[in-house]
Amino acid sequence: MNWISNYVRPRINSIFSRREMPENLWQKCEDCGTMLFHRELSENLNVCTNCGHHMAITPRDRFRALFDGGTFAEVKVPEPLTDPLHFRDQKKYPERMKTAQRTTGEKEAMLVASGEIGRTPIVAAAQDFSFMGGSMGMYVGNAIIAAAEEAVKLKRPLVLFSAAGGARMQEGILSLMQMPRTTVAVEMVKEAGLPYVVVLTHPTTGGVTASYAMLGDVHIAEPNALICFAGPRVIEQTIREKLPEGFQRAEYLLDHGMLDRVTPRGKMRDELISIIRMLLGLPPAVRGDLPAPEAGEGDSGTPAGDAPEK
Repeated sequence: MNWISNYVRPRINSIFSRREMPENLWQKCEDCGTMLFHRELSENLNVCTNCGHHMAITPRDRFRALFDGGTFAEVKVPEPLTDPLHFRDQKKYPERMKTAQRTTGEKEAMLVASGEIGRTPIVAAAQDFSFMGGSMGMYVGNAIIAAAEEAVKLKRPLVLFSAAGGARMQEGILSLMQMPRTTVAVEMVKEAGLPYVVVLTHPTTGGVTASYAMLGDVHIAEPNALICFAGPRVIEQTIREKLPEGFQRAEYLLDHGMLDRVTPRGKMRDELISIIRMLLGLPPAVRGDLPAPEAGEGDSGTPAGDAPEK
């Protein structure tokens, strides 16, 4: 054995046998800078395992974690006009739509689905901020109306996850008209005596905050989510004063009475199950995958697994 066989040959083999490393295996946390392995991050619902920072999550991934067994049925949403104003800035509006659809793999900025959480049937709608900033256009208005109608038809609670930069400028006044339309849709759910629960995620701003996002029976937010109409920078420039630390963040709004809860994403499912069943007047959900035991299965009418009192 010599230096050629011990060093040169292995070195040559390693050079020719190198494989390119995929670029999407690691993601950097925007808050603490930690490099996170994609599989570990996905299993933690896109929440940083080091600092707890909540990153964006798609509606499909959210629904897979929310619904029992990750199964849900999509609710069909009526298609609006594709380009009602023939709007164009640096690009034509249809071109921007095609780019967003290609990037996200979704048709539009909101997904509506029905299914069960903790054996409790619900209808859910979620906005996708990666689709043109989750902007509220005619499709989003149609989606909320479709979700409300489905909830009323099936007599199920409606849960909405908001994430938006506001109204969609490419649809002008037609996007602003979604504010009263969605308000009427929410009122349909309430008149039917059904709970409407809103989960505000980062960021929820503009006309979305001024309409359906703040009309819930219960408002829950993810930690450190920005929730506002006009952003902090705009307000500072208008009033020419320094704003308090954490202004318009979820924890600040909770302290000032605008929210009911701030709940981490990993605990959101259990929180929603408890709140929805409470609003429906149902008993607490049975943990695990088995149905609730019937009376008489245990000793002296005690459910199986519970010891009778002595």
